[in-house]
Amino acid sequence: MLKSCPPRQMLQNVKSRILQVTASLNHVSKRHQSTRPSPPKIIFSGIQPTGIPHLGNYLGALQNWVRLQDTAESSTKLFYSIVDYHAITIPQKREELKRWKKESLATLLAIGLDPERSTVFHQSSVAAHTELMWILSCTASMGYLSRMTQWKSKLSLEDDASPLDGGIKSKLKLGLFSYPVLQAADILVHRATHVPVGEDQTQHLEFARECATNFNHAYGPHLIAPQTLLSPAKRVMSLQTPTQKMSKSHPSPISRIRLTDSPNTITKKISSALTDSQNAVSYSPSERPGVSNLLTLWSSFDTQNPKRTPAQIAEECKAKKFTLGDLKRETANAVNTGLEPIRKNYERLLGDEGYVEDVARKGGVKARENAERTMVEVREAVGF
Repeated sequence: MLKSCPPRQMLQNVKSRILQVTASLNHVSKRHQSTRPSPPKIIFSGIQPTGIPHLGNYLGALQNWVRLQDTAESSTKLFYSIVDYHAITIPQKREELKRWKKESLATLLAIGLDPERSTVFHQSSVAAHTELMWILSCTASMGYLSRMTQWKSKLSLEDDASPLDGGIKSKLKLGLFSYPVLQAADILVHRATHVPVGEDQTQHLEFARECATNFNHAYGPHLIAPQTLLSPAKRVMSLQTPTQKMSKSHPSPISRIRLTDSPNTITKKISSALTDSQNAVSYSPSERPGVSNLLTLWSSFDTQNPKRTPAQIAEECKAKKFTLGDLKRETANAVNTGLEPIRKNYERLLGDEGYVEDVARKGGVKARENAERTMVEVREAVGF
């Protein structure tokens, strides 16, 4: 005859057994999760085809694109776009834009992007970018867009400017104002998990996440909110206005060094760089921006000791009693040596027009296939 347990003892036995089973299930679940492969990363970034990229573009972004390509896990997908739709937010001449697109692609290949590893394509070859832009614009906030800095800087306006201000409405075009929505679509249509950005570009990525959140709230969890991939970029300043970043839009062509400039041109531009009245070398970006900018350039292309910082180079220059003329000479030598392989690759690629066009065509095919997978899901979610 079986002895019955007291009710309290029976309850404790049941609880104990439940805890044992739960712990066992948790252990199995954790072990399964630890062995389950994480989804592959997808990296996206883009550059406007508004002329040959300069040193600011290269050291601030493009060099990092190559580094990511060469160091990322083999499962990581990389999409690098020449964003020609963005280029026409300000007036462009037709023939110039066509030439710049070709030159931009040749430059990206010249710096080391491998079309077999990275998908390099023209934005305009993938219609899904603008299709998703329209869908995102239907849930994007006008208030958020009005606070974005891009359209204000393009029109040389103050940070507190409003699109409703009387003098602004006539100058502000819809394409420029809604530029961040297209930028968000560029990222989201390729399901990018990571976007390399500089510290001054985080606002655009935050808006892309906002667009993904708005869409997912309205239609369900279909778009991926990308993560910021802060790049170890160097801030390169204008050679003529060293308190401002090097830019294609600066009125003076000697304010920037293009990646394809000849050695003689580079030497002349650096020789005429604005510095100050102190004929000695020291590193202080706030007090001596022009001199510090030259030291940054030298450090960026320092083949003798790639780990030397601008401040360390300045100390060595001081010990050798370098003048500013000496600094400019050594900086020009370093930059010319560093850019020589890129310049030679670029000239070779321009001479092989068929190859560059083939890269653009194949990149467009791969990018369209990837974007279409997203759009099939998006169209179904919206009801198209």
